[in-house]
Amino acid sequence: MARSKEGSDKPERTKKAPGESRRASPTLPHQADHVSGLGTSPGKSGEGYLAGHLLVAMPNMRDPRFERTVIYMCVHNAEGAMGLVINKSVGSLTFPQLLRQLGIPKEGAADRRVHFGGPVEMGRGFVLHTDEYEQESTVKVKPGYAVTATIDILKAIAEGGGPDKALLALGYAGWAPGQLDGEIQANGWLHAPADLNIVFDDELDTKWTRAISKIGIDLALLSGEAGHA
Repeated sequence: MARSKEGSDKPERTKKAPGESRRASPTLPHQADHVSGLGTSPGKSGEGYLAGHLLVAMPNMRDPRFERTVIYMCVHNAEGAMGLVINKSVGSLTFPQLLRQLGIPKEGAADRRVHFGGPVEMGRGFVLHTDEYEQESTVKVKPGYAVTATIDILKAIAEGGGPDKALLALGYAGWAPGQLDGEIQANGWLHAPADLNIVFDDELDTKWTRAISKIGIDLALLSGEAGHA
């Protein structure tokens, strides 16, 4: 499934599970190279590409890292794909701890969930957020959704500002060219339009079933048939 060799900027396969990789201290670069292709697709319309959509794991997903996952797709084009898991948390790391590791004053900062964005480069941080908030390095994926990967957005959130809705994720899910398309054809994934409530609310345990319901498919009928929305 979505994986990469640690340290690589290009989505590739790897056999390492998240627990098998060494985790570096979280870093939010000025602008993440991994999201430089956000919102772009080859061709005039980008038809067939899923940037800005939800990728939903089929019930028969065999990779335990992606079992019952919902992924917001940030990039999907001829060069590969990249997305952020939105329904799993990094239970061992709190927001105040993350701020402390990054040297950001945390006095008075409200605690918030730190999400497991995916098994690739889990020391990298990304903030998926509503698009009314914008910095120079913010990249808009689709109307209503943007990604920023800077220290400044964390400072703004810690101070009670920042975007109206935001999801902080460590790591990402990445695919090599054509890999995601092959996995969809192999009945590994369903996909559906993004929904602000599913993406940003805190009810992680129900996001998968709600995403499935949004597609309009009866779970009882899902037995590995090809997925599409």
